[in-house]
Amino acid sequence: MQENATQNAWQGSEFHRTPENVMRLSRMGSAHQSRLSFMRTLLRRIKRENWQFERSVWDINQKGVGRAVYQAKGPNRTYSLVAFAHDLPPELRSDRVIAEAWDSTFTLFDGVPTEEDLQRLEANVPKQEAGRVSGKELTLSRANRSVRLFSSVAETLARGEQPDPEEIAKVGYLMRTTAVYGSGKFGAADRDFIQNREELSGPFQAEMLTVWLIRTFTLDLVEHTAKCIDADKAVTMKPEIRRCFGVGNSTGLGMAPFIVNHPLLLNNWIMAREEAFSRVRSQQQVTNEAYASFRDFVKRARINADQWQSEHPIQKPKITTLRQELTKFDDYLDGFDSQQELAWNHLYLWAEEHLSEETQEQVAMLMLEPYPELVDGLTDCMDANETLTLIDGRMSVNEMLSSLKEHYAWALEMDFVTDQARSRFWYVSEEKLEPRLGERFDEPGMELEQPLCVAWHIAQLAEALSSHKQDSLLAEFLLANPQFRHIVRRAQLARKYPYMEIQNNLIAHDMLPIDLLRLKLSFFGATRFDPRSDRWVRITMFQNAPFPFELHEQSADDWAYPPLQVGQA
Repeated sequence: MQENATQNAWQGSEFHRTPENVMRLSRMGSAHQSRLSFMRTLLRRIKRENWQFERSVWDINQKGVGRAVYQAKGPNRTYSLVAFAHDLPPELRSDRVIAEAWDSTFTLFDGVPTEEDLQRLEANVPKQEAGRVSGKELTLSRANRSVRLFSSVAETLARGEQPDPEEIAKVGYLMRTTAVYGSGKFGAADRDFIQNREELSGPFQAEMLTVWLIRTFTLDLVEHTAKCIDADKAVTMKPEIRRCFGVGNSTGLGMAPFIVNHPLLLNNWIMAREEAFSRVRSQQQVTNEAYASFRDFVKRARINADQWQSEHPIQKPKITTLRQELTKFDDYLDGFDSQQELAWNHLYLWAEEHLSEETQEQVAMLMLEPYPELVDGLTDCMDANETLTLIDGRMSVNEMLSSLKEHYAWALEMDFVTDQARSRFWYVSEEKLEPRLGERFDEPGMELEQPLCVAWHIAQLAEALSSHKQDSLLAEFLLANPQFRHIVRRAQLARKYPYMEIQNNLIAHDMLPIDLLRLKLSFFGATRFDPRSDRWVRITMFQNAPFPFELHEQSADDWAYPPLQVGQA
C-alpha cells in the first residue's frame, strides 16, 4: 500500500478514527502493542526468512564475568550480539542514565567479530558513553539485574528445581536495559548506513534484534550461574517456563521528544495503525473462526491485565479499571450478535460508549489479531523519508494563515497567557546530552529551550501573520521574521500528514511525559507499563516470545499475550 493511498483512504473512510480523536495525550497514554509492533515485525521476518543462530563465544567465568557472542545469520548478512558480563557491586547498581557501571553491557556488531574486534569492544563497550565504538557497531546497550529474582532463579535451578511461574509473573524479567542506543550515538553506525537493508529498514529493527538477543544471553547467564552454584544438581529451565521471561527496560525523558522531532515518522506509525483498524471495522461479515480467535485474545488480555502490576497513582487505577472493564466486555460478548453486518464496527462503537480509553485501545488492538492478511503488510508503510523539505515561499501570508486555521485549529484555541500554560520548558542536558524538562519560572536555563511545544509556536506564528500584509508572499514574511522558518516548514507538512501532531500543550504544568513514552513504547511492542514518576517508566519486552534456537518450531507472532491454560479457552 502506497503512502498517498493510505492518506486518501483516511480522508474518505468513515471507519478511520480522526486525528482529533487519537492524537491526544490521554489516548496516547493508553496505547497498547499490536500486530504492527516492531518486535513482532522482527520475529515474523526472522521466521519467514529462516535465520540461523549460533552462540559462537561463551567465555564466562565462575563469578559470572566475561564475554559472549551470539550470531544471527540472515539470508544476506550476519549480525552478532557481543555481550560483556560484569561483577557489579550493589551500591553501583542504578537505572539512572547518569550511572557509570552496569551488570552487563552489549553491542550489536555488523558481521562476525574477530578477536581483534572483541578486544577493542571489551575496552570500550563496558564504558558506554565514556568509550567509543565504530561504524561496525549498530547499537550500544547496558542492563542491570533484577537482583532478587535473578538470585532466586539461579538458586532454584541449582537445587534441580524449576522456578515458580507465579513468582516470575510478578516481575517478568531477569534483567532490564537502561538504554539501547542506535543511529550513530558514540561513534556507532548512522541510520543512513543501514536504512536500505531490507531486514533493518523498518523502524528500530536493529534495536529490537539487540534486545531479543540480550534476552537469550540473560537466560543463558542465569543457567550458567546455577551450574556454578552446584554443577551436579543444576538443571536448565523448561522451555515453557523460560519463555515466561522477557527483558525489562527503564525509559525516561530521553525518548519523549523523539515523536515530536520526527513528525513524518509519527504520522506513518499512527496512520498504519488506524488504517489497519479501519480495515477490520469495515469488514461486512465476521467469520466464526475470526470471532473465536478474538474471544481467545480477550481472555488472554485479561490474564495479562491480572499480571500487570504498578503502584503509580495514575497507572494503578487504570489497571484496576482495565481488569474490570475487560471482564464486563467479555461478558457482553456472550450475547453479542457477531453475524450482524459490520459487527466489528458495532462492537467498537459500543466500547467507545461504555469503556475507558485504556480499555478502548486494548479492544481496538485485539480486533487486529485475527487478521494478519489485512494488517501485517502495513508494516512496510511505517518508515519515513525525513529529508528536510523546502518551504513553499510562494504562498501568500493570507493562504498560510488560512492553512493554520484549517490544520491547527486545536492549537489556535489554546491560551498561552497564564504561567501554568507555559510552566515547563524542554532542554538538552550538557552532562549526558539527554532531553530534560525544566520549570520555566523556578529554574534557570530557559534560554536553552528546545522548540518542542508546537502549539505555542503555531500560536505565535498565527499572531505574527495576522499583523503582516495579507497579500504579501510568505517568503517576504520570513525574510523579515526568520525565527518562524522552522514552524512554517512544519505547518506546511501538516497539509499532507494528518497524524503528525500531538494535539496538546507540551509545556503545560499538568502535561505527563509518560504519555509520550507509552505511545512510542507501544509501537515497540512493550507491555506491563509501570511508571515510576511522571517522567520515566519500566516496561517488559519479548515476554512469552520464542527464543532464537526454537523459533523454527514456535509461532513468531502468537506470543504477545500470555497463553491460555487448559480449560480457559
